[in-house]
Amino acid sequence: MPSSGHDPESSPSWEIQPLLRSHTRYGSTKNSDSEGGVEDVVHGTGEDFDAVPQAKRQLGLASAIFLIFNRVIGTGVFAAPSIILRSSGSVGMTFVMWILGALVAAAGTAVYIEFGTGLPRSGGEKTYLEYLFRKPKFLVTCVYAVYMMGISSMAASGVVFGEYSLHALAIETSPVNVRIMAFMSMTFCLIMHGVFFKWGVRLQNALGIFKLVVLVLISFSGLFCLVGVPGFEIKESYDPPKNFTWDEFWQGTDLSLNAFVTGMYNVIWSYIGYSNANYALSEVRDPVRTIKRAAPIAMLFVACAYLSINIAYFAVISKEDMLGSGTAAASLFFRNLYGPATSRILSVIIALSTLASNLSILFTQGRVIQELGREGVVPFSAFFSSNKPFNAPLPGLLMQWTVSVITVLVAPAGDAYLFIVNMSSYPLTMANTLISSGLLLLYTPAYKSYDWNPPFRAFKPAVVFFLLSNVFLAVVPLIPPQAGSTVYAHLPYWSHVAIAISVGFVGAGYWYVTFRWAPQRHGYKLERETVLQDDGVSRNVFKRVYPSHS
Repeated sequence: MPSSGHDPESSPSWEIQPLLRSHTRYGSTKNSDSEGGVEDVVHGTGEDFDAVPQAKRQLGLASAIFLIFNRVIGTGVFAAPSIILRSSGSVGMTFVMWILGALVAAAGTAVYIEFGTGLPRSGGEKTYLEYLFRKPKFLVTCVYAVYMMGISSMAASGVVFGEYSLHALAIETSPVNVRIMAFMSMTFCLIMHGVFFKWGVRLQNALGIFKLVVLVLISFSGLFCLVGVPGFEIKESYDPPKNFTWDEFWQGTDLSLNAFVTGMYNVIWSYIGYSNANYALSEVRDPVRTIKRAAPIAMLFVACAYLSINIAYFAVISKEDMLGSGTAAASLFFRNLYGPATSRILSVIIALSTLASNLSILFTQGRVIQELGREGVVPFSAFFSSNKPFNAPLPGLLMQWTVSVITVLVAPAGDAYLFIVNMSSYPLTMANTLISSGLLLLYTPAYKSYDWNPPFRAFKPAVVFFLLSNVFLAVVPLIPPQAGSTVYAHLPYWSHVAIAISVGFVGAGYWYVTFRWAPQRHGYKLERETVLQDDGVSRNVFKRVYPSHS
């Protein structure tokens, strides 16, 4: 938050300089000698882009991979195939949609790799939007800050964890019990990442490995059933599927625009999370090389998991069962292959998968809030940028935890909760639309002065494809639902879009008051300077400068 101090002339430097720039020249070698030894930043790694001590870069390739993998693979892999089948109408069209979704995810991954290698510091969309849209200065930062600090990304998965963990423990899944378990899981994540940093990362990685192993086992079980391996037969009381005969494969395909739009909307959201490692790049060793490897590897795992799991499900579950049952596809798979008694085992698997997602979400969102604190534009910036007392961004994690807990405890079942879930997703669509269109602008002569020359370049048609996919996600919620179906029981179908856009206006209002109205009203200007915290991490501070009267 701005405080008192001194300001430059009428055209202050922070109004005309890029918000982000390399701490030294990008790709150079930095040596800093202090008391005990020398800190080296290796040439071309991107570590010199941000003033973060080498000791704080504790994330390697595996941790970056699981930050992405755990974020993308939550509960969708267990439930989404049934939803997509209802929209597509046929098994064949379901696979077409999943493949198209993988292509969108690949394009998005390429866009975020380009930004991550060109601007290798934490913050994700915050960092990229600030670089692209520099005037009015700090407007985009203030708008983004309101979204990040006021909307929960973890509440939905917290509730899912509550439901499945209660089922695994054979405890009644009442609304109160679900809220209690959600609160406990989110608090556990806060403690692990805010107090026991290294153990939190280890647990996150271990759960990612567990999730990957489980998906491999499910995939091979389905494949063994499909080819007739002894011991992997469908129980006699259930219909054997014929989903992979050519006629059955395409039977029932729904080519209507509404069905395609609905199916693709769900598929694309199932792949969201490829940007997750970008939010924490300031803590990644050799961030340029790591993000170039981690993001493609993680998303390759994701795409293979989705396709192989769908093959497994359709090898074991008849199309009629999957369409006629309100149960998640994974439940039907375990029932048909291993018997109804395995339902609690599945609940344990889904609960642990969701816990991994919660850890991944909280880890990165806490870093984004810390970056907002380091920028100096939000209230209590020194607090939010701090790594005290456990050498972790506990204040940023605490902020996200607080908003998530309030959401879980206050939001009732029904419209309000679904509304909050949708509203937390829509801002990401808007941000992705802006950064992909901005990336295309960086290729044009008009933006030559930006000197954009990252170590990795996304294929330009992929950027266009990603932009169009996000325009699609932005427009779909504005299309009236078909007659007889509704998004909400008591709210307009477009209500979450309207509120999400309104939140942006709140951020714009905060910017206007802080950087325009208040300085003019009270006769001061703002000077921005960079200071080093006790832990060696830099942050920006605004000082108020009043004209001297001699």
